[in-house]
Amino acid sequence: MKKHRSWLTMLALLVGLSLNAQITHEMVVKANKPGAEIQSTMYGLFFEDINFGADGGLYAELIKNRSFEFPQSLMGWKSFGHVEVRIDRPAFDKNPHYVRLSNPGHPQKHTGLENDGFFGIGVHKDAQYRFSVWARLPQGTGTEKFRVELVSSKNDPIVNQVITITSADWKKYEVVLTSPITDAKAFIRVFLTSNGEIDMDHLSLFPVDTWKGRENGLRKDLVQALADLKPGVFRFPGGCIVEGTDLNTRYNWKNSVGAVENRPLNENRWHYTFPYRFYPDYYQSYGLGFYEFFLLSEEIGSEPLPIVSCGLACQFQNTDPKAHVPVEKLGSYIQDAIDLIEFANGAVSTKWGKVRAEMGHPAPFNLKFIGVGNEQWGKEYSERLELFIKAIRKAYPNIKIVGSSGPDSEGDKFNYLWPEMKRLKVDLVDEHFYRSQQWFLSQAARYDNYDRKGPKVFAGEYACHPKNKKNNFEAALCEAAFMTGLERNADVVHMATYAPLFAHVEGWQWRPDLIWFDNLNSVRSVNYYVQQLYSKNKGTNVLPLTMDKKPVTGQSELYASAVWDKNEKAYIVKIANTSDNTQTIRLTFDGVKQEQLSDGICTSLHSSNPDVENTLIEPDAVKPEETAVHLEGNVLSIELGAKTFAVYKFIKE
Repeated sequence: MKKHRSWLTMLALLVGLSLNAQITHEMVVKANKPGAEIQSTMYGLFFEDINFGADGGLYAELIKNRSFEFPQSLMGWKSFGHVEVRIDRPAFDKNPHYVRLSNPGHPQKHTGLENDGFFGIGVHKDAQYRFSVWARLPQGTGTEKFRVELVSSKNDPIVNQVITITSADWKKYEVVLTSPITDAKAFIRVFLTSNGEIDMDHLSLFPVDTWKGRENGLRKDLVQALADLKPGVFRFPGGCIVEGTDLNTRYNWKNSVGAVENRPLNENRWHYTFPYRFYPDYYQSYGLGFYEFFLLSEEIGSEPLPIVSCGLACQFQNTDPKAHVPVEKLGSYIQDAIDLIEFANGAVSTKWGKVRAEMGHPAPFNLKFIGVGNEQWGKEYSERLELFIKAIRKAYPNIKIVGSSGPDSEGDKFNYLWPEMKRLKVDLVDEHFYRSQQWFLSQAARYDNYDRKGPKVFAGEYACHPKNKKNNFEAALCEAAFMTGLERNADVVHMATYAPLFAHVEGWQWRPDLIWFDNLNSVRSVNYYVQQLYSKNKGTNVLPLTMDKKPVTGQSELYASAVWDKNEKAYIVKIANTSDNTQTIRLTFDGVKQEQLSDGICTSLHSSNPDVENTLIEPDAVKPEETAVHLEGNVLSIELGAKTFAVYKFIKE
């Protein structure tokens, strides 16, 4: 009898599995009913100097503490012989420290400096590196010499040049060094080679081959990765660094423009934050400043979205009200925001427009958006934001203002701020969510019932955080599923940016991150490819897509959205199968004549290992794959593999 029951149970299971395998999910795209317009800013980039994302990363400077302005003036340097730090008669008033190299007092001794940059200085074989220094003769007459050389990780000098100093006045000298080897951990050494004294400041080393070949340039492979995302918006400079650990260390955009040698050092808010990933030498040179951010936005085709301080230091780190600017003393902070818009858009005859022009960009940057505050919350935020809004609206009524919903995706802070943002009539509300796989899958319908008449949504910081905090395939797949809800609700969601953007493999403090790098190479995460597939296939209008007359938001562990691209005359459908089984789907393009659709292309991401990730060792573990797909009239029959995200594109004839 027991055997009979066991056999019946097995039979029922097999029948159930068979029936499940035979289920065909009927999806319908209303191809003749284009809906909400999809903003050009829909998918973009969020940059913050965390994980050595700027100095040591995107900013291509290879020397750390080049102007000796760290609190310990020689931090990052090794000195030998007779080296003295001085501040009398400096070259630059905002960076007053410099060094004097003097005779060591014995013919067999040496005076000089060494710097190993950020976790070493990465050099490529046959690549050129521009060394520059501001120097003078303190004695006023004659000539003095020093030798600059690149040294390998094995302590072998590999290339050098001798520089002769001829002036009593501060003057810039430069030479180009060509590396004969590739080495991720090289360093630079300076030897005094004559018997007198030389004053030196702002010792700098850049690859000649930067993005667009600029001397104060950006690391080429990292910018190329950004450009390849086709981002519509670029938010900068953060993030929590906008707020600062205290107001003295907030990001001050006015300190980040003008001559690069005279941009004062700023303490990076992140070097104190994680004692288990502590970097006491993490500072901001401001070499990558607001001018460079605006220029980068322009060159990669993104709308710039700068964020300014609202007068509140980081509220997580400051519970004392005295840590913040009183409301009645916000005038200079508000003026900073007004002046920033003038810097971006003002005529060359204006004060800040002239600064922009003198830096090399007479034409305006055509700024359209500005954000005020980052993850602030409570009454103290909304009462400050209100003053910014009134002033900006009066001076620049066409600028769109971004407010915040706080640090959480729901809860008391979130629930208080959204009504406040509506009351204040901000244009967009910045929502942040770093949550689990389950949360992302459960939120595919998050924006289906948002107020269509209220402010628009900027999903300004988000990333799926698995327990191991890796950029694994499962996290990327959950993000892909969630993003179908962003796309379906493009009338509400106008911007979305994954965060953080960059991480140095030896200097990370927070993960996961979109792009990882070391001193020589970079790798694009699986999450990167999800973002790229959405951005390159965003279309121009939402199309209704349903299964059983409902949006596809997790039924049978499927998620889907569809768009029309009026420029390419293309229908684009995105489907995520988060289940462990292959699923049969019949996709019908309703409202399109059979002869109007051509065969299409499917671009997919798939892995049978949910924990796999792209690394510098294995950068192509998961990459998009393209296959041709065939339509039968206006119907596509799909066998969509388990754990797969697929984008289908068809051109209308």
